[in-house]
Amino acid sequence: MSTNIRVQLSIMMFFQFFIWGCWYVTMGTYFGEIGFQGSDVGNAYSTISLGAIFAPLFVGMIADRFFNAEKVLGALHLIGAGLLYWISTITTPSGVYWALLLYSLCYMPTLAIANAVAFNQMDNPEKEFPAIRVLGTIAWIVAGILIGTMKIEPTAIPFKIAAGFSVLMGIYCFFLPATPPKAKGKDVSVGQLLGFDALKLMKDRSFAVLIIGSLLVSIPLSFYYNFTNPYFNESGMVNAAGKMTMGQMSEIIFLLLMPFFFKKLGVKKMILVGILCWVARYLLFAYGNNEELVFMFYAGIILHGLCYDFFFVTGQIYVDNEAPEAVRSSAQGLIALVTYGLGMYIGSIYSGKVVESHEILNDAGEIIGHNWWNIWMVPAGLAGVVLILFAIFFREKKSEAVEA
Repeated sequence: MSTNIRVQLSIMMFFQFFIWGCWYVTMGTYFGEIGFQGSDVGNAYSTISLGAIFAPLFVGMIADRFFNAEKVLGALHLIGAGLLYWISTITTPSGVYWALLLYSLCYMPTLAIANAVAFNQMDNPEKEFPAIRVLGTIAWIVAGILIGTMKIEPTAIPFKIAAGFSVLMGIYCFFLPATPPKAKGKDVSVGQLLGFDALKLMKDRSFAVLIIGSLLVSIPLSFYYNFTNPYFNESGMVNAAGKMTMGQMSEIIFLLLMPFFFKKLGVKKMILVGILCWVARYLLFAYGNNEELVFMFYAGIILHGLCYDFFFVTGQIYVDNEAPEAVRSSAQGLIALVTYGLGMYIGSIYSGKVVESHEILNDAGEIIGHNWWNIWMVPAGLAGVVLILFAIFFREKKSEAVEA
């Protein structure tokens, strides 16, 4: 791969995740500012999971079969730009929900399409892709720092910034290297695209435990993504969005350290550590404050690297090792469906209802705060249950521990 193409793809990946990072973290804070209740915020976040569920269908049925990937990518981002700006002008929960659902149906397929554009240009994806994909994580960090530094978290401006960059991304995509449709003329089924071909692997108890555990742990995961920023802002933290990027920084560090931990711990212990860190994170949030115990907030943020990498990335690697080559792609599709799709959808709806049930109202019925201790103890308890179930029922084969 030439240096010119490497730069092109790196810029593409930066734009791809900068757009998402602009509005996703602070969306709950903004909606709370304009009077949305917890369930309204949860419903809004659930649209992203619905987009994740339907994204494989769009990519497999349309993008991979009829059009060049870079052109589909550009078109979706241009449509997305208009939808993002529209969302910034809506102030009703129902209006936001439907507009955000339309946007999610446009944006979520672009994650896979951007990867496809990148892979098509690579001679050795295993070595070349990580260095390009890391630009996406860096972009998320830059977006958080920018939004936090500008002090615009409780406003609609992040949506407008994302809309502007979405226009740039849309235009830029039409100048990317050509990526012809890979599945043109090939038959494909809905079951294959959603990973249902891999369901037969559920006969193996440990594989089934991992899939079910991934689904269950994604429910408390939604509490972090949806309500941490509103919590920090309500607690009085300055530049909360910027400080939350320490989570992505730790994610990069622990991702690089994963080969070492695989060798020392193996799959089961790594996953258990990942789930334990989810429990610890929510307890830190529950007992911390923005004064003398603010270090607990920072510790909870920094745990993100262990929380995410040790559970989700380790799980993806385990699935890749366990699944026969014929259904390996379907197996990865299945774990993506149960985590980013079903699990986080359930989690978004449920977390919204939990937060709403702990709202503190004044005499006029206006939200003036939340009982955050009670809120954070819910995902801590849920993650704790998953930890116990996984420890009891998951069995790691000796060969897996050695190979890891």
